Amino acid sequence: MSRFVNQNLMQITEEILASYDMDPKTQRIGERFLPSRTIIVEILEEIRRLIFPGFFGHKMLTPENVRYHVGNLIIQLSDRMTEQINYCICSSKVCGKCHEPTVCRQRADQITHDFIRRVPEIRGMLSLDAQAAFDGDPAAKSIDEIIYSYPGYYAVTVYRIAHELLLLGVPLMSRIMSEHAHSVTGTDIHPGAQIGKRFFIDHATGVVIGETCHIGDDVKIYQGVTLGALSFPRDERGRVIKGLQRHPTIEDGVTIYANATILGGQTVIGKGVTVGGNTFITESISADTTVAVKPAELKLRSKKTK
Repeated sequence: MSRFVNQNLMQITEEILASYDMDPKTQRIGERFLPSRTIIVEILEEIRRLIFPGFFGHKMLTPENVRYHVGNLIIQLSDRMTEQINYCICSSKVCGKCHEPTVCRQRADQITHDFIRRVPEIRGMLSLDAQAAFDGDPAAKSIDEIIYSYPGYYAVTVYRIAHELLLLGVPLMSRIMSEHAHSVTGTDIHPGAQIGKRFFIDHATGVVIGETCHIGDDVKIYQGVTLGALSFPRDERGRVIKGLQRHPTIEDGVTIYANATILGGQTVIGKGVTVGGNTFITESISADTTVAVKPAELKLRSKKTK
């Protein structure tokens, strides 16, 4: 330890402790453990192994061993999910020091059970999403390629999982999962968004889909698209009012090209609309319409000197 630190250790310690007291919102002294982000990401990968048997992991699956594999994975997943969901429940400020740990544990166990029972439904939605990606991307050579390597499909997969967990009452775990996908793919889908069947994000990078978005069936969007909020209504104390729809509604069969921005909770993009690239939309668009910005004028000048 350096002489400076040794001589000033008590003073530095007191100053740091005082800073804890000055801003209690950024410390959890005396609170329950937070869930482990690392373990939750590992759980996410185990769920993907359960949803897509044979794609991930180090074990070759056969008709003879798949039943054992699934059963073993469910047991392992159940224990880890229950533990982390329990931490999510008990780490809440509302829960505080948790005087009823058994109740929280039982609730966590029930949520885990309910989620695993929804895996076939999640698989069905993701199968439709994979087919939409294959049909919508002429560069795609197989469904396997999409499931195994497409960043947009990975982001949608994590969204489908996180959305179910959010519906079951575990917002912290679902947000950790979605932000992991965001960091890996550059695609930010809030788990609270409502997204229909056969959803496809092409190229993925830079896509933002807000919490209160409503997206219908057969929607395709490209990189750089933002489905965001136009404004944030506030209460009499100046705080943002939560729970209102702040993000747009995208109806069935809409295609949104690269770098388009669509904002506002009252903005509805009608069925079958095609939104051109680089558009900025803050008002509703009628069904079966094409929206495009006027092309910029290009000036060409020869680089050769006369």
